[in-house]
Amino acid sequence: MSSPLDHLIQLLAKLPGLGPRSARRAALHLLKKREALLVPLAQAMGAAADTITRCSACGNLDVADPCAICSDPRRDASVICVVEDVADLWALERAAIFRGRYHVLGGALSALDGVGPEDLGISKLLSRIAQPEVSEVILATNATVDGQTTSHYIAERLADCSVTVTGLAHGVPVGGELDYLDDGTLGAALKARRPV
Repeated sequence: MSSPLDHLIQLLAKLPGLGPRSARRAALHLLKKREALLVPLAQAMGAAADTITRCSACGNLDVADPCAICSDPRRDASVICVVEDVADLWALERAAIFRGRYHVLGGALSALDGVGPEDLGISKLLSRIAQPEVSEVILATNATVDGQTTSHYIAERLADCSVTVTGLAHGVPVGGELDYLDDGTLGAALKARRPV
């Protein structure tokens, strides 16, 4: 049977970006700062486990169902932005430029990982889009092979629907220098050029 310290290290090592060595350092730091960090962190994690739930409408994480975004009457219900994960939703919210609603798929299609359409929230998305107030769907999947495959699949499924389907632009980031960009990003930027 492992000790509580070993168990803590094993659990920390399962977090993204933490291997066994980083987990040991994190555990040691937490234990050194027991009152200031470890105890409050344990309480916050317990509270999160007890109160945070997945929104039944969009898939966001919140203390309420529906979430604060879905229940906000100031949000534009006619536009749904489709993202792969809650982290993507949070990134768009941090930018504070999108005022519509979201739909979290819970991943991307991946033949290698055995993730098919039935494993994602695509059927739920289709039923949401059937609502008469929805006029646009923004496909904001990641610019990866799996993300683009997912985007194309959803676009094909929506081809017969009476909604406008758009996607995020890809290309040169704000503040980016051309010399430092990869070939794929430069190619996408050239293909998506627009009048100035």
